[in-house]
Amino acid sequence: MEIIDGKKIAAEIKDELKLAVAELIKNGKNVPGLVTILVGDSPASESYVKSKAKSCLEIGMRSKIEKLSAETTEAELLELVEKYNNDKDYHGILVQLPVPKHINEDKIIDAISPKKDVDGFHPMSVGNLVIGKDTFAPCTPAGIQELLIRYGIETKGRHVVVIGRSNLVGKPITNIMLQKKEGANAVVTICHSAAKNIELYTQQADILIAAIGVPHFVKADMVKDGVVVIDVGINRVEDSSRPKGYRIVGDVDFDNVAPKSSYITPVPGGVGLMTVAMLLKNTYKAYLLYGEQNG
Repeated sequence: MEIIDGKKIAAEIKDELKLAVAELIKNGKNVPGLVTILVGDSPASESYVKSKAKSCLEIGMRSKIEKLSAETTEAELLELVEKYNNDKDYHGILVQLPVPKHINEDKIIDAISPKKDVDGFHPMSVGNLVIGKDTFAPCTPAGIQELLIRYGIETKGRHVVVIGRSNLVGKPITNIMLQKKEGANAVVTICHSAAKNIELYTQQADILIAAIGVPHFVKADMVKDGVVVIDVGINRVEDSSRPKGYRIVGDVDFDNVAPKSSYITPVPGGVGLMTVAMLLKNTYKAYLLYGEQNG
C-alpha cells in the first residue's frame, strides 16, 4: 500500500509554475494574474481566499482580493465581474462560493468570461469538458487526475467508480475519466444516495473516488483488494482530545480500507491540497491561451 502524497505533488506543480513565471519575468513579459472576489464575512471562505492569494504570490503571479460586504447587490457584483472581464492584467476570475442568498449564483458564474473561467464552472467550460474539448476543468477533479498521472496509476480500460454526483466533483471527474486521453480512457460508474446496495458497485472498482460528504462512509468490506482509493471528503467530526474540539476526516474509513488498497489518499494531505495548485495551473493556462489579448 502506498500513500498518495497530495502535498508533495502540489508543491511540484507550484515549483514548475514558479519556474515558468520566472522565465516570463526574465523576458520582460506580463505575468499571469488572478483576482478573487469574496462577498460576505464567512471565515472559511476568507481563509480559502487568503490561501489562494498567498499561493499566487509564492510563484510570482499577480494576485488581488476584492472583498465585498454581505449587503453587496447582485448588480454591483455583476458590474465588478464585467470590470475584470475587461482587465488585461487579470487572466483568471474566481468568485468565492457560496455567495449570499440574495445573489443568483448561476447568474454570476454565467457572467464570468469563459476565457477567464479558471474555476471551470461556466456552462461553456462544462459543455467543452463533456464533449472532450480542451477547456478549464474544475480544480478538484483536475487535481484527482493529476495525482493518478503523476503516480503512474493506469486508468485505461480500468473501472472507475465515483460516489457522489455534485457539480463540483462527481459529475466533472466522471466526464474527465471518460475521455479518450492520457490519465483517463476508463470505464466509469457513478453512484449516489439513490443507489440500493451501493457496495455492489464499489466492490467492482479498480479506482474508487469517494466524494459523498459523509464521514467514513466507505468501509473495508465495500472495496476489493488492490483498489486505488481517492478520498475527496473533508468532514469535521467531534474529538474532545483535539485543541479545536474536532478533527478532519475523509469519506473513507482510512485505517481499515488502507490495508486493502494499492494506493490511497489521506485526509488531510491528499486531494484537498491539489485544488489550489490546479487553480494556479488553470490561471497560467488562461494566460498562455489568451494572454496576448488580455495583456
